[in-house]
Amino acid sequence: MKLEGERMDQRLGVIGIIIEDRKESAARVNALLSQFGDLIVGRMGVPHKERGISVIGLIVEASTDQLGALTGKLGMLPKVRVKSILV
Repeated sequence: MKLEGERMDQRLGVIGIIIEDRKESAARVNALLSQFGDLIVGRMGVPHKERGISVIGLIVEASTDQLGALTGKLGMLPKVRVKSILV
């Protein structure tokens, strides 16, 4: 997803997502990831059944603004935690 006035300083980064209630939030997380799919280089999802959570790891190539847009929207979803880093 391109933002208006987007700078082309694409950097590699990692996003960690923890979904605490899969039934409530997973569909919305996946919809957002689809919207920003052109930024995603790789994705790994692992359900942690003992804790009742799902963990998603993303490798992205994005600008700071793009990363902020994605992680900001993810972070507003209920029972979803997000951490990210660009290098």
